[in-house]
Amino acid sequence: MEFGAVLQPDPPASRTVALAKLAEQHGFSHAWTFDSHLLWQEPYVLYSAILAETRKIKVGPFVTNPATRDWTVTASLYATLNEMYGNRTICGIGRGDSAVRVTGGRPTTLKALRESIHVIRELANSRAVEYNGATLQFPWSSGSQLDVWVAAYGPRALQLAGEVGDGFILQLADLDIAEWMINTVRTAAADAGRDPSTVKICVAAPMYIGDDLQHMRDQSRWFGGMVGNHVADIVAKYGDQGSVPQALTDYIAGRTGYDYNTHGRAGNDHVDFVPDEIVDRFCLLGTAEQHIEKLQALKALGVDQFAGYLQHDNKEETLRVYGEVVIPALRETVTARA
Repeated sequence: MEFGAVLQPDPPASRTVALAKLAEQHGFSHAWTFDSHLLWQEPYVLYSAILAETRKIKVGPFVTNPATRDWTVTASLYATLNEMYGNRTICGIGRGDSAVRVTGGRPTTLKALRESIHVIRELANSRAVEYNGATLQFPWSSGSQLDVWVAAYGPRALQLAGEVGDGFILQLADLDIAEWMINTVRTAAADAGRDPSTVKICVAAPMYIGDDLQHMRDQSRWFGGMVGNHVADIVAKYGDQGSVPQALTDYIAGRTGYDYNTHGRAGNDHVDFVPDEIVDRFCLLGTAEQHIEKLQALKALGVDQFAGYLQHDNKEETLRVYGEVVIPALRETVTARA
């Protein structure tokens, strides 16, 4: 299993870069960041600094969307970073949440998401693509490589992830829901004539190493509110008795609104509707042993990467314990002499 650290690009930028460097030092393979241009700093600028100060770690947005940048501009960013630093980028993409809602917009259609994935991936892999009635290609790009991982919750979005995604991003760590969604993605991949095992599975959730459970819950409750935005969209489209697991839809009954000014932040004041049970199910909280137990269960479901959100007050210690205890426990054991 690989491990990613999901960072919130608040100023100073040097802090985000330092956390990415620390994540690499502790064995994390990916440094992801939020991509919401009004709420936080511009991630692609940060990626250049992170890549310049690290050796192996890959960087990418968690997640971008097709609406806030022209697709060819997005592809150019990746191809440029790959030329500069050697194919160490990855693209997480979805329909859009805070980046579009804060500006008064709406998430894009699945049709637009599908088309954008194709355009971004082809151009960022140094290939030609049809776009707006013309055949386009970067004449300066050669050998660039980019995988596109699709963030999804609802049935049709999960189907899209299985049909066209190089990977699937699930932003919650509930075992029952993860099993249903992973199976849905794999079935869609198989139905599209793809090998389901080629679609990488990434589960993302807050990770907090500690022993004060209530404090950890309060620091991570924001996550249930963020997930609730997507669930509310699903319920509006499919109802709360449809094919989506009841465990995912029940808890938003008390949701009355959402303030994007405190989106993704610990201790925000509008997520009281999220019960402790949901926080415990969606997140990884507790001792290293408790993290390992849940990660092993996720690995058994076919999860290839766990991406841990670090939006809390114990970032460095959580990274340290993951590097020294948790990540080694999930690695395949190799002996010097058989």
